Amino acid sequence: MRIVIDGMGGDNAPKSNVEGVVNAIKEYNVDLIITGDKEILEKEFANYEFDRSKLEIVHTTEVVKNEDKPVKAIRSKKDSSMVVALRLVKEGKADAIISAGSTGALLAGGLFVVGRIKGIDRPCLCPTIPNAKRGMTLIADGGANVDCKTRNLVEFAAMSNIYAKKVLDMENPRLALANVGIEEGKGNDLVKKSYEELKKLDLNFIGNVEARDVINAYTDIIVCDGFTGNILLKSCEGVAMSVMKLIKETLLSSTKGKLGAMLIKDDLKKLKSFMDYAEYGGAPLLGVNGGVIKAHGSSDSRAIKNAINQGIKFAKGNVVEDIKEFIKTIEEQQGKDEE
Repeated sequence: MRIVIDGMGGDNAPKSNVEGVVNAIKEYNVDLIITGDKEILEKEFANYEFDRSKLEIVHTTEVVKNEDKPVKAIRSKKDSSMVVALRLVKEGKADAIISAGSTGALLAGGLFVVGRIKGIDRPCLCPTIPNAKRGMTLIADGGANVDCKTRNLVEFAAMSNIYAKKVLDMENPRLALANVGIEEGKGNDLVKKSYEELKKLDLNFIGNVEARDVINAYTDIIVCDGFTGNILLKSCEGVAMSVMKLIKETLLSSTKGKLGAMLIKDDLKKLKSFMDYAEYGGAPLLGVNGGVIKAHGSSDSRAIKNAINQGIKFAKGNVVEDIKEFIKTIEEQQGKDEE
C-alpha cells in the first residue's frame, strides 16, 4: 500500500507537508510518495532523520493554484503536482491521494483523472464537524454538488455510511436528512422523496435533523445537497471561531477574568484542540475509483499526518470495493423489481 501526497512544489510547497510526511512514516511505517519540485523537497527532507526507503519523490514542474479555473487547470497542467498525484492513483501506483491544494481542482481531478465508480451518478465530498459529545459528524455532501436528485442523496447516504464504518470506526452510524423540521413529510420535494427512498435501505436512518441539532450529536451522518451542506459547514466553523474569540476577549477584559483564565488555561487548550480541523485530517471525495482526501488549505503537519492516516484506513478498509458492492446490490434489486 502506498499513499501519495500532493506536495505542490516551488515556493508553494508548505513545510507542513514535509513534516507531516516524515511524522507519518515514523508513526505508521507506511510507504509514501510526494509530488513536487524534487530539488526543493530533497533539501527539506534532508533536515529530518527517518527511513528514507519509505519515501519516493516524483518531480513535477507545474503547480495548480487556487486562482486557477479548476477544470482548465486539471486539463492543461499535466505536469502539476496534483495531476501527477491523481494519475498515480488512477494507474494503481498509489491507493490514495492527500492534497491541501485547490478544492475545486481536486474535485475536478477526482472526476476527470481518477474517474467515477461505475454506477455512481455523482461523487460527494464528506467533511466532518466536531459535536457536543466530543465526537464528529459527517456531512454528505459538503459542497461538491449544488443541485441534486433523489438518487444522489441516496448514494451519498450509502457511501458515507460505508466510510463512517470503515474509516471513522463507527459501528452502526445514525444517518439523517438535513431539513427544516424533524417531522416526516416536511421539506421540499427532494427531501421528501429521499426520505422515502432511505427508509427502504439497510441503513440506520433516523429521519430528519434540523440545523440546531447538528452540534448536539443528534446524528452521525447528515445527508443533504452540497449547497445546504456547505452553508451548514461554514456556519458551524464560523460559530466555533467566534465563540472561542468571544471567550478570550471576555476573560481578558478584566483582572478577575485574567485570573480565571490562568486557572482554566489547560481546559481551554483542550477545547480549542477538540475544535481544531487538524484533529480530523481531511474530507474524502466518495464515489471516485480510488482514495481522494482533501486536507484543509491551512493544514499543519499534524493535519497532514492525520490525513495520511485517513488514506491508510481508507485503503485498508476497502471503501471503494464496498461502494461497488453496494451498487451491484442496488442494480440486482432493481432487476428483480422489473421482473
